[in-house]
Amino acid sequence: MSFETIIIDDEPLAIEALRRFCERSGRVTVVGEATGGAAGLALARALLPAVVFLDIGMPGLSGLDVAARLAAFVRRPQIVFVTAFDHFATQAFDLSVTDYILKPLEPLRFDRALERIERLLPSLTAAWIPADEFWVPSRGGMMRVAARDIRKVEAERDYVRFHVGDRSYLLREPISTIEARLDAGAFVRIHRSTILRRDMIVGLQHLGAGAWGAIDGAGKIDRIGRSYLTTVRDRLGCPA
Repeated sequence: MSFETIIIDDEPLAIEALRRFCERSGRVTVVGEATGGAAGLALARALLPAVVFLDIGMPGLSGLDVAARLAAFVRRPQIVFVTAFDHFATQAFDLSVTDYILKPLEPLRFDRALERIERLLPSLTAAWIPADEFWVPSRGGMMRVAARDIRKVEAERDYVRFHVGDRSYLLREPISTIEARLDAGAFVRIHRSTILRRDMIVGLQHLGAGAWGAIDGAGKIDRIGRSYLTTVRDRLGCPA
């Protein structure tokens, strides 16, 4: 399996090294390179690559900022961080990235990242056509739930809970898989464990100490993860 990628890194030598790894693999075609976050984001919008290799420590838009904006794409790329910093890993995986590689690059570690990417590519490619419905267990059988009727999805360990009207249903799937199958124009992930239907959000509220929450039509507030706030604002068209 082969795929197209772009590389975003403010160090030209790092871009060159990663390009060589991609070329030697015979499985990755580098279709674009950028030395800054804003330029990389514009390149991703124009080229719609399957994968983005992304540095974190960049001036202006950091890699985390870029990843948050990429997550809002309808055709979402896989994101692989390639960085010299190990202390951003938790924030990175909150953004559902595919992998997190430390510099300097090593051939075996890069090959493992490619294997992980390739395992996910078929499901993500299918997810570019949003699912209209989900089958969920219900009273000893299975029930069909229309995606348009889902108002909220919550992660519960190895399960997700679909909230549909005044009922809820558990499905054994990771929330990242469900997010990939939902229409990115209709749903927005606000937290590592919460996805909301976009038109259910009527406002944002500051909760103090830099924390924010999303308010639904009934006045209920769901906390927004700090690493998701920029994406939520962008998706809602809400000024900072």
